[in-house]
Amino acid sequence: MQFDLNKSIEILERTPHTLEAMLDGLSNEWIRSNEGPETWSPYDIVGHLIHGEKTDWVPRLEIILAQKGDRAFVPFDRFGQFAENKKTLKQLLNEFKAIRTVNIERLRSKNLTERDLALTGKHPAFGEVTLSQLLSTWAVHDLNHISQISRVMAKQYKSAVGPWIEFLGILQDKS
Repeated sequence: MQFDLNKSIEILERTPHTLEAMLDGLSNEWIRSNEGPETWSPYDIVGHLIHGEKTDWVPRLEIILAQKGDRAFVPFDRFGQFAENKKTLKQLLNEFKAIRTVNIERLRSKNLTERDLALTGKHPAFGEVTLSQLLSTWAVHDLNHISQISRVMAKQYKSAVGPWIEFLGILQDKS
């Protein structure tokens, strides 16, 4: 599939509702468990998504569209969510839904053209990237973390499924 802004927005709009349906009201064993040392729980992942909404996607979009200076992106702190992790999951889900709604409205308000989508910014690790690549990545980043949440949760029952583990790819180590 080629990049299509409207198709990306379809994913971006649904992610907060998907996470709310998956996680709201679950016990701490589901939302605070992870896959081991230096891995993230579903709670941590929602915090990460919020941090990205505040400091990554739209700020980088604005840098690209401004086309001023060297168009360098500020490096993204992939662990920034841990600076403020005193909220309940319900509060995080509501915050994510609110900020994502604002960010999608901002994205739509740009009335992006094919020319805009070809504009570039400078990623600290990858160098020159296009706006369409940034926006594609935003949508896939959501899907990646939805998958990660599912995997982390499934692995909580890894030993409980007994012999069915053979048929549950989500529980297989892919190393």
